[in-house]
Amino acid sequence: MLERKDIPENLKWKLSDIFPSDEAWEAEFKAIDEEYSNYDFGVFKGKLSDKNTLLECYKVIDTMSRRMEKLYLYAHTNHDCDVRDANYASANARVGAMFAKIFAELSFVEPELTALDEKVLQSFIDDPDFAEYEYGLRKIAKSKAHVLSEAEEKLLTLSGDVMRGFQSVFSMLDNANLNLPKAKYQGEEIQMSHGMYGVILHSGNAEERKEWFEKYYQAFINLIDAITQTYAHNVKKDIFYSRARKYESCMAKAMSGEDVSPVVYENLIKAVHEALPIMHEYISLRKEVAGLDEQHMYDIYVPLVENAEIKMPFEEAYELVIEGLAPLGEDYQNLLRKGRKEGWIDVCENVGKRSGAYSTGVYDTHPYVLLNYQETTNDIFTVAHEMGHALHTYKSNETQPYNKSNYTIFLAEIASTANEVLLLKYLYNKTDDKNLKKYLLNYYMDMIRATMFRQTQFAEFEQIAHAKAEAGEALTKESLNAIYYQLNKDYYGEGIIHDPQIAYEWARIPHFYNSFYVYKYATGIISAISIVKRILSEGESAVKDYFEFLSSGGCTDPVSILKKAGVDLTTEAPFKAAMQEFKDTLDEFKSLL
Repeated sequence: MLERKDIPENLKWKLSDIFPSDEAWEAEFKAIDEEYSNYDFGVFKGKLSDKNTLLECYKVIDTMSRRMEKLYLYAHTNHDCDVRDANYASANARVGAMFAKIFAELSFVEPELTALDEKVLQSFIDDPDFAEYEYGLRKIAKSKAHVLSEAEEKLLTLSGDVMRGFQSVFSMLDNANLNLPKAKYQGEEIQMSHGMYGVILHSGNAEERKEWFEKYYQAFINLIDAITQTYAHNVKKDIFYSRARKYESCMAKAMSGEDVSPVVYENLIKAVHEALPIMHEYISLRKEVAGLDEQHMYDIYVPLVENAEIKMPFEEAYELVIEGLAPLGEDYQNLLRKGRKEGWIDVCENVGKRSGAYSTGVYDTHPYVLLNYQETTNDIFTVAHEMGHALHTYKSNETQPYNKSNYTIFLAEIASTANEVLLLKYLYNKTDDKNLKKYLLNYYMDMIRATMFRQTQFAEFEQIAHAKAEAGEALTKESLNAIYYQLNKDYYGEGIIHDPQIAYEWARIPHFYNSFYVYKYATGIISAISIVKRILSEGESAVKDYFEFLSSGGCTDPVSILKKAGVDLTTEAPFKAAMQEFKDTLDEFKSLL
């Protein structure tokens, strides 16, 4: 593997677009520190009912935030190039400390706005001078019913560190106390790890998969009493906050944070249940194609089609992505070319570089994309995925004012997944190689299974566990195992052996400590599938709508933004369309056998 200094410049991102040098970064850090560390934010306190004072307060916060975001971006992207570099690690920590210190001084702003008379708040919302802030103010107005007295709010704030502790406890159990033994990999005993467990499940050696599956789950079973108590009390924490803030349920409180109606959650679970027979058919087909007498839970990650990898250098892969995204129009393709030409992308793996891939950026810079490109099919899709994020950010920042530019997590995975689906359909239609066609269909079905069905299974588990606890039932290891095991049987059907260990899978999911989060992965792929179907069938008018979606940032609630792209998640239509897509893909795969 190459050292960072040996990577060609045209394969590195251009971080000098943020700051021309480390010295320039340091000068800006000192300037901000001097200007704001001793700034008297108290001049605004108690006076935010005055229009001009509030506008001035907003402008000070915006100017400061935008400058600090650039500091953070420069530090963290440089650090990710080589995580061994102590200078950038220190710079990262310094910016974090500055953020915390300054924003602690501004903690009065939101409570004071929430306490304003409704008429005053509405007058700001209706005032054109507050156009950039109106959605944020509307959310504050909406939350008024859930805000308590000053003393009660202070108590809730004081409880925060204690209540956040359950996630930390699980993290310690999962990473520090989980006693993973050794197991065989390619015939040799090696130390088990979370990362290697995923690798083994995708490998072709059934005996090794079985050994790893059983030993991996046994490690969680050994800690199950501690994990059960941690999760049960995390649910109690959710109940405490939802009742303290007068929400009708934990789910309603969680979804209000992103301004999404609980009907979306209910539509998702209902639609997925209606499509479970298709999922069962797929699971049974996997068993048949793999030639298994018995199919276990540790068998379902192995690719059904081998020797169909698309291997090509990065430049060819990037051109392939541009070709595959032609349905989005020339403007979109030109933005992809612009990103490559202007140094948005850090392409290659190097010693010390952060693993994985991501897209990042702030309002006053172009997006940045980190890759660790290898010549695999999966990495070609990763390029399409991350550039989907990047162009969503680019269009939102280009179109929206600063305070309306950030899109929510609920919307974040849609553009990236839409790019993957478009690329897959392009590759499928382009090739005459039957094996590659089967590989791509298998890739797509596994993407849908893992994102739409599996994440909905998780979401339903959370819903049931919280509902039982809200009704006064104790959450025990027996009750949680029973909920999860039944869901597993419901979702995977009779074409697979439901190994007893799978009842404990709930105990290893870190996302369960960020309650009612995982459903967004499922709604993301469902929305992407609907958008792609529209673009491929309606052409230019659908592309125009999609660009409006990409350009909307966080200008209003996410469900309304998504409607601009022709997807209404308050109806059943997009859910049914995604389920039909899964069935059509399965039928197409069967026709090639």
